[in-house]
Amino acid sequence: MEQVPIKTVMAIMIDHRKEAATRVQQLLTGWGCLIKTRLGLHDGVLDNCSDVGLIILELVGEEEKHKELCRKLNLLNGVKAKYINLSFDEQ
Repeated sequence: MEQVPIKTVMAIMIDHRKEAATRVQQLLTGWGCLIKTRLGLHDGVLDNCSDVGLIILELVGEEEKHKELCRKLNLLNGVKAKYINLSFDEQ
């Protein structure tokens, strides 16, 4: 029987981006082997940069490590992280 593919995605919202971004970056670098894809988004450009950012990650590896990364991100002030596993139901 063929294994059902599962994709794990984490969304990280950062308030006060300029203050929190360094701590988030250090944490993500330490867990870099779990991160297959990373996309960073924020509103505004040049002099009109927003102070709230959003990072989307596609994760690989063990689910327990995903949970631990999420827990550590949520310990940072001004950071909210959630992850989900996506898959098609077996048919």
